[in-house]
Amino acid sequence: MNWISKVFRPKIRALVSRKSKDVPENMWEKCPSCGQMSFQKELAENLRTCPHCGHHLRMTAEARLASLFDDQRYDRVPLASVKRDDPLHFKDREKYTERLKRSRANTGLQDAALVGDGRIGGVPAVVFALDFRFLGGSMGMAVGEALLTAGKRAVERRAALVLVTASGGARMQEGILSLMQMPRSILALEQVKEADLPVINILADPTTGGVTASFGMLADIHISEPGAMIGFAGQRVIEETIRESLPDNFQRAEYLLDHGMIDLVVPRRELAETLAKVLRLLRSG
Repeated sequence: MNWISKVFRPKIRALVSRKSKDVPENMWEKCPSCGQMSFQKELAENLRTCPHCGHHLRMTAEARLASLFDDQRYDRVPLASVKRDDPLHFKDREKYTERLKRSRANTGLQDAALVGDGRIGGVPAVVFALDFRFLGGSMGMAVGEALLTAGKRAVERRAALVLVTASGGARMQEGILSLMQMPRSILALEQVKEADLPVINILADPTTGGVTASFGMLADIHISEPGAMIGFAGQRVIEETIRESLPDNFQRAEYLLDHGMIDLVVPRRELAETLAKVLRLLRSG
């Protein structure tokens, strides 16, 4: 048996090792809802909607912009960088600057927001999208500045302002400077409304905290994706506060629709078409 271990076993190991290297990493992704595995390519073609159960997985901000604009064509709006990344010199388990550095390396973004300028259903539109991969899509100074930029661009172009929110809320590492973005974001929306231009918000999973408490629920029309979690405080915190059990679907899009908090729940594959219809209707009015 010595010749088997000396000759064949090394060849088999080398073959298996070579085959494993040829297979790209992250070809599959597990659905957090049904647990089924899907090809990344299949998920991308399906706008990151699980082909087995229809669960809407999270999307990047770039993918959001491409999925909404006509023919996936748009101009990326330049965003001003904040003067200081870490004004409070914040540190918990690690430095805030290290968290920023890692998020920028992993996402290729400077911060959690992107702004695109193009057309949706032929109607001029500016889309502001949050990316949950970047520190949970949290709202800091850069996000507030990006929303102001988006609002100004919409007014200049006489375009609709479309928001796509996916955020854990205000960015705690920036303290009061983060909370100051709440009134600033409201001012950005008010400027667009005063110009008689529509503001539409697409609420993705999750939209919570300071984003919900500010610009997240102040649009003219609120559209949500199925199953998205939308709220301010978490369900466990609310239950402990009021000392009562909450419904199973509490803070989910369908629950908010039933209680008049949002206007539509639209599957992702129908989102661009629905948005185009709404914008054309508002423009004709």
